[in-house]
Parts: sequence; C-alpha cells; structure tokens
Amino acid sequence: MVQNTARIMAIMNQKGGVGKTTTTVNLGHALARSGQKVALLDLDPQGQVATSLGFDNNQPGLDTVLLDGATIDDIKIRARDGLDLIVAGTRLNEFEHTSQGGIQRGHRLREALQQSSLNQYDYVLIDCPPSSGLLGVNAMFAAGELLIPVSGDYLSLQGLSRMIQILKRAEELAGHRIKLWLVSTRMQMRRKLTEEVRNRILKYFPGRVFFTPVRENVALAECPSFGKTIFDYRKNSPGAEDYLSLAQDVMSGRTADG
Repeated sequence: MVQNTARIMAIMNQKGGVGKTTTTVNLGHALARSGQKVALLDLDPQGQVATSLGFDNNQPGLDTVLLDGATIDDIKIRARDGLDLIVAGTRLNEFEHTSQGGIQRGHRLREALQQSSLNQYDYVLIDCPPSSGLLGVNAMFAAGELLIPVSGDYLSLQGLSRMIQILKRAEELAGHRIKLWLVSTRMQMRRKLTEEVRNRILKYFPGRVFFTPVRENVALAECPSFGKTIFDYRKNSPGAEDYLSLAQDVMSGRTADG
C-alpha cells in the first residue's frame, strides 16, 4: 500500500452556526490557491459543501462509499483548480442507522481513503455532521487532526467542552492520537465578549488556537447562495483575506501564542 502523505483534518463542532461548512469550503479553496492539492469530503447529510461550491448533491457521493462500497476515485469531482469534491449524496443519513458490520462500521471511511488517490493529496478536509453518531466516528477514525471552529460567544465554550470529551473518546477507540486545532470564527472584533471568549480559549488551549481570527463578514454569508467560495465571490473582502491567512496558519502551524 502506498504511504499516506495527506493531512486529513476533520472539521467538527456539535454547536451549529459556528461556520463549520464555511470554514471547510473556504479554507479548502484557500489552500488550493496556495498551491496545495486538496479534497473536500462532505460527511454532513445536509450536503451544503456541494451547494456552496455550485454543485448538485443529488449524485453519487459518500453515501455510496459507506453504504455500497463504491470507490472514492470513481465519484470525486473537480471543483476548482487544485480542489476536488466528494459530495454527501442523498442517502448518507441512512448510514447512521446501519447495524451490520460491528466495530468495522466505524472504519469504512478510513479504509476507503486508504484505497483512494486522496492519500497522496496534501490536504483532505472532512466537513462533519453536528453530531457524534456513526458518521462522526468515521471522521474521527479517519483523521489525524481535528479542527474545531469556535465563534465568539459563551455558548461556543460549552460546545467546545463537549467536543473535547468526544475527541478523547475517539482517540481511545481509534488507538491513535488526533491533533487538536481551534479556529476563531464569526468574530465581531469590536465586541468585548468576543475578546473575552478568545482569551479564555487561548488560556485553556495554549499552542492550539490558530493565529488568524475569521471576522464576521457579510460576503461570507452571501457567497454560498451563489454556489461560490469567498474567492469566487469577493476575492478582496475581509473574508478572503482571513481564510488565506488561516491557510498559512494551517500549513505552517502558526498559532496565536507563538
């Protein structure tokens, strides 16, 4: 088997509204624009990664991989230069209710990735569902890194605590360490609360919070409805600037505390 060289990152948070899919899509495109070979996997049954990139989720996707044993290379789509997409597919939610296969059910995505060309990419970003069910387990077992978007409000801190519990349990079951990263998203920089939340996260997770905070930005909210990333839609916006900077953080390991 060819040695895996890809950095596989699960992007996950059980709290909604923190910019999980926004980060998957725009960080992925930013990495591709920085010369990296990137694949995006939509493991959320809502299928919003496809929509955000201007593609139809109503085609074979990860649902056929996990339910039928299809190969990833047969269903991947070229989304942008250097950026490939594997959509969720309309049947992905059925996998949560799969009862056959025992513990191996948790390893289907990892095995499918190992048998694909994606393990020779630079980055594989997995957009995860907002739950810790079987789909989330597959993401954690496949990934070497976990990226948690955290928005600038106190409810995000509660969600983060839950995510750390899930991470520790996943590491026990998977038998390997999963490197933790956090990114501050939807940041309203003039609000005192935003600063307080970020400072608290920096205190509790030294060396794990990426340097770049992603600011709240109207263009970031608008672009998915046009099937565009922030770079397609408004490449000179603060959102584009932040995600390009975040891509540099990811590639270099640059964090807010050095």
